[in-house]
Amino acid sequence: MRVEIWSDINCPWCYIGKARFERALAAFPHREEVEVVHRSFELDPRAPHEARPVVPLLAAKYGMSLEQAEAAEARIAENAHAEGLPYLREGRDAANSFDMHRLLHFAEEHGRQDLLLDALYRANFAEERSAFDAGRLVELAVEAGLDGGAAAAVLADPEAYAEAVREDETTASAMGATGVPFFVLDRRLGVSGAQPAETFTRALEQAWESRVALPLTPLTPER
Repeated sequence: MRVEIWSDINCPWCYIGKARFERALAAFPHREEVEVVHRSFELDPRAPHEARPVVPLLAAKYGMSLEQAEAAEARIAENAHAEGLPYLREGRDAANSFDMHRLLHFAEEHGRQDLLLDALYRANFAEERSAFDAGRLVELAVEAGLDGGAAAAVLADPEAYAEAVREDETTASAMGATGVPFFVLDRRLGVSGAQPAETFTRALEQAWESRVALPLTPLTPER
């Protein structure tokens, strides 16, 4: 069974949702027969490449005061910490994530995609140093077991893996995804958002038990 996860490194709920899904997958009896593939999705494709502080960005994007944006970050931090994830409430920045997505496709070819994604999330949400600088991205690629020279070459070529990123985004749009994280199990069952681990458990069980061709069906958590 294949699980495809559309996400963006700028999305804290993708960071949290990945941890919740992995908790469900770890307890799934057929976990060794589940292939997980991470797909690209940009929350803001027009975001500048220059990194900027997150809190003012949130305030401007959602029409909030700085205090409200800080409170929103604090609530996200609480959710992250509840999953055992480090999360900085202050001092983070954000920028265009397209190069990160290109690098993740490169990592997939070398069997290091999940390791690189974890490194990118950690750098973006738990470290004050910007994760968007090309030099830092190469360092993270090396941490994930990739060749630094090859990673640098990918980042230096703006067309390398660019089409793969766009294909992922086109597929997500065709499936009706308007936000992330978005989980698709065997192209038959969809789960939107950073749902509780129990919801992912039900999704895995349902997809495993109904392995026949069915249209994509949204799964909502129990109320």
